[in-house]
Amino acid sequence: MKFISIAVAAALSSLALSASAMTPIKDADLSAVTGQDGVSIAANLNVKVDSFVYTDTDAVDTTTGLGGGSVSFNGIKVNGLIAASIDILSKNSFLAAAGAAGVTNPGTFYDAANGGDVVQIAIPADVQVAAGKFLNVSVDAIKMGNSTASYGSMAMNQLDLRGTQVWIWAH
Repeated sequence: MKFISIAVAAALSSLALSASAMTPIKDADLSAVTGQDGVSIAANLNVKVDSFVYTDTDAVDTTTGLGGGSVSFNGIKVNGLIAASIDILSKNSFLAAAGAAGVTNPGTFYDAANGGDVVQIAIPADVQVAAGKFLNVSVDAIKMGNSTASYGSMAMNQLDLRGTQVWIWAH
């Protein structure tokens, strides 16, 4: 009886090993494989920057008083929702997508004769975003030089980036 148990265990383990063994596949065969592709990314952005300072390095013109000085944008904030998908497009799919996006001559930046696959990062046009959750950019204060007085603030609200596409490829 013990011999039969060992024989059955050996047979089952060899069956399991053969079922999980990896076999090589040729590139030509692999190109015919289809399935779900792509990656989706969603982010709720909350970016804060203390300040962005622009400095004019020209010497001050003594006649006009122009030149030199700086302006600072303080308390910069970016927040809101962004959702994107990442897909691999074939050359023909990329050329069709670029054409549909209004790119009139993609051959000026993509080798249409020899180019390969292209990575597409897109913010889908049909993504549903709750009211008030699109991107917002604000600047708390805009100041000149070392002054503590502010010219005011600035805001860009509800930036809707849906329908945006970015393409990346090697060359």
